[in-house]
Amino acid sequence: MSGGDHAGEASRIYAIGDLHGRLDLFGELMRAIERDHAARARATTRIVLLGDIVDRGPDSARLVRGCMRLSQLNPRFTVLKGNHEEMMVHALRGDLWAYRAWLDFGGRETLLSWGAAPALTDALPTLRELRAAAQLVGRDVLGWLERLPLTLRHEDHLFVHAGIRPGVALGRQTARDLLWIGEEFLDSHQDHGVTVVHGHTIVEGGPDVRPNRVGIDTGAYRTGRLTAMGLEDGERWFLQVDPRATEPVVAVRPGASDRLAAAAAR
Repeated sequence: MSGGDHAGEASRIYAIGDLHGRLDLFGELMRAIERDHAARARATTRIVLLGDIVDRGPDSARLVRGCMRLSQLNPRFTVLKGNHEEMMVHALRGDLWAYRAWLDFGGRETLLSWGAAPALTDALPTLRELRAAAQLVGRDVLGWLERLPLTLRHEDHLFVHAGIRPGVALGRQTARDLLWIGEEFLDSHQDHGVTVVHGHTIVEGGPDVRPNRVGIDTGAYRTGRLTAMGLEDGERWFLQVDPRATEPVVAVRPGASDRLAAAAAR
């Protein structure tokens, strides 16, 4: 399993689901995390984003730049690679077919957030438009996205974008599965040896808590609902922001995850 990392000295983890350019929701959720962290006993804390910070939403550029700065300033702020980051890098490295596919998969909104003129994204692109788009985004951004780790391990939890292939040892997982896997992982009841915390698959009514995995992608870019999971000493809890709710921050308190897991197992 290449590109892995460990939470190190952190004892409390907050994992955040797929952002897809929703800088506004990220700011709200970070403020909720700050309040939640302050209300608990003092602890060393790590923030981990589960990938797909780009595409579809309106603010990918500012979100990427902000995350780059945070990761450089704070070693306990981690962004994992998602399949959208992989697509973006592959496309802007010069693959015209991948570039055309990426534009239709959310890349058009990403380039507009970088200040691209609509003419650059609306016509059937050629290599000229691809090179102009890559120059607009910049080598530093592409290099940072390309180097993002694929996983983060904390005690008996594994944080990853899409999931893992059941029956394959963690050290033998492929990047493609970690970034793209779907039903083979989602439908598996197998004990993976760790609880996998993932995004990638939207569950609008989530989080999706199962005995062997926790899915926290609640479709922020289209639902306006962004979810984080807290983890400390084996205890899990959830925080959500949803501008449509009566209360802007909805907290699923400790213990709720156990009830959800029991319900899912039935």
